[in-house]
Amino acid sequence: MREASGLGLFPAIEPYRSGHLQVSTRHLIYFEECGNPAGVPVLLVHGGPGGGSNPTMRRFHDPGFYRIILFDQRGCGRSTPNAELHENTTWHLVADMEKLRAHLGIARWQLFGGSWGSTLSLAYAQTHPAVVQAMVLRGIFLLRRSELAWFYQAGADQVFPDAWDAFVAPIPRDERHDMIGAYHRRLMSPVRSVQLEAARAWSRWEGRTISLLDDPARVDRFGMDAYALAFARIECHYFINGGFLARDGALLEGVGLIRHIPTTLVHGRYDMCTPLKNAWDLAKAWPEAKLRIVPDAGHAMTEPGIAHELVAATEAYKDLA
Repeated sequence: MREASGLGLFPAIEPYRSGHLQVSTRHLIYFEECGNPAGVPVLLVHGGPGGGSNPTMRRFHDPGFYRIILFDQRGCGRSTPNAELHENTTWHLVADMEKLRAHLGIARWQLFGGSWGSTLSLAYAQTHPAVVQAMVLRGIFLLRRSELAWFYQAGADQVFPDAWDAFVAPIPRDERHDMIGAYHRRLMSPVRSVQLEAARAWSRWEGRTISLLDDPARVDRFGMDAYALAFARIECHYFINGGFLARDGALLEGVGLIRHIPTTLVHGRYDMCTPLKNAWDLAKAWPEAKLRIVPDAGHAMTEPGIAHELVAATEAYKDLA
């Protein structure tokens, strides 16, 4: 039964199983299972890339009905090695998801992903459409050049000039015309202190902008060394490489492959990280998908309106079982 107060999430639960799956000679990915072992499988796909899963992600699905599966993508969270970029691309992660599905003996599953998790879910579904039962996607991120420019070059800085000043502080003025490139050089530096200074600033910028209301505790968590290093290095690695997609806008072009999959898109009106236009563009290309615009929210999945719509979607998709 859902909680009547707070975020409207289901009560906190613990995994009944956890472990690591060897997906390459170098990488081990962490996974866990919660809820009903005989329930409808759902894979929760975390953001970043490099963000890692967290206990709150277990609470968007009815644990009596769903078999809730979380995993940490390569190089982050409890996966090892930490912050590793070798053999770490979108298509390695898509292959990992398939290996995890086979390892767990699952025929079809629901995908639940937010931010970069929506990107990776779309890439996976377009690659393996037959095994995706439904999708619930939040904070749509299509990894187009225009989206990266909005958040890391010009756009969001107009709304958060105070946070932007802290973000650009480690970068000399003559390099600020290409913030992703400038950060990439520092995050890949052989000098750990240079890496860490850049990682903290990169991660705190996102931590300060992902919700309608400020959350200083979240900014502090984002700035912790281990989290910031994996988060910033992996994100920057993906972004400077265009998400390893074949071309700009490739995920939008691939909608025809997944048009038949029941999907709900949830997006905050005041999302500064991934603006609403991303979800709008996707919904226009995919009218069969249900778009839910939350009028008083930003990007974070824990904002009350976002959480309400996400839980409503997972409840509605019980009918597919």
